[in-house]
Amino acid sequence: MIGGGIVALATAWLLQRHGHRVQLIAPDALGTTPQESRSGSAAALGVLMAHVFHRSKGRAWRLRQTSLGLWRRWRQELSERGCPIPFQAGLLLLARDPDDQKRLRQLQEQRQAMGFPLSWWEPSQLRELELGDQPEGMGGLHSAQDGQLDPLAAMAAFRRDGLRCGLQLSGERVVALERRPAGWRIHRRSAITPVEVDWLVVAAGLASEALLRPLGHQLPLQPVLGQCLELAPAAPIRWPCPVVWQGLNLVPRPGGGLWLGATLEPGEQADPSLLEPMRQLGGAAPSWLREATVIRRWQGLRARPQGQPAPLLEKLEPGLLLLSGHYRNGVLLAPGSAQWALEQIEGFLTCR
Repeated sequence: MIGGGIVALATAWLLQRHGHRVQLIAPDALGTTPQESRSGSAAALGVLMAHVFHRSKGRAWRLRQTSLGLWRRWRQELSERGCPIPFQAGLLLLARDPDDQKRLRQLQEQRQAMGFPLSWWEPSQLRELELGDQPEGMGGLHSAQDGQLDPLAAMAAFRRDGLRCGLQLSGERVVALERRPAGWRIHRRSAITPVEVDWLVVAAGLASEALLRPLGHQLPLQPVLGQCLELAPAAPIRWPCPVVWQGLNLVPRPGGGLWLGATLEPGEQADPSLLEPMRQLGGAAPSWLREATVIRRWQGLRARPQGQPAPLLEKLEPGLLLLSGHYRNGVLLAPGSAQWALEQIEGFLTCR
């Protein structure tokens, strides 16, 4: 397997737990920090938006629901195995204007009819959060089973438990892939002898394109940059759950701090001038947010498919799987993507 982000680690962990011998190869496979990496996983905030997804059918909807259910099971299993993943239950979507509020109220009715625990928070409840200048009379939609988990802690949990189960990690850069009569060869920059495998899973984000192009596979991936801030307000934040406001994610942290981030811009170079408008919440930020101390800032590249729905889950040819293009939902969709890869491999082995 090639890749060091959360999708690659989740897939490697799941395959290893099902009895497959797995080697994960990537420069960041052994772990990194947001400051050292520009991968999408390193810049993710870990918001899990499944029940309040705007669609109610199709592959994207099914993948989100599958992933959310798997996260619940996996978090419990990993915790029992000594690898807990911090999780904040609940997600609050704020209405921007009357039309948006109408849409969210309709979504609430639809989801409640499906049995999902969604509730409406009135403006009086939101004022207690001191979220800033909300439009008069605007409320918010709260989803009890969506939420947020710490991406780096999740990656560390997969890595630690995977190693205990026999997962091999290699912090090397893959330079070429080669077909062989029954499987694949992986050529690494610092190794003379290639790695030979029966199945090859490429989950390397934007780097997937350069690896697969020589094999004749053209991937419609565009780089999109996410930027994040960690803030320390003068008074600790005591919100009950993360908040989504006009595409911006505000995640309360242990100790009263706040993560603020969004996928802001196409391309690979960050525009520093976009950070301040994000922090100002489009001019609606309360004074405590404007005056909060910036503890750190980081960024990461995400792979966005062009002309195709995200993510790209494809069997490109015998023994070659692609997991890429998760865009803004890599953390949420990692379990569902891993489950898809497992089904492709085990389905093939069953049919042999």
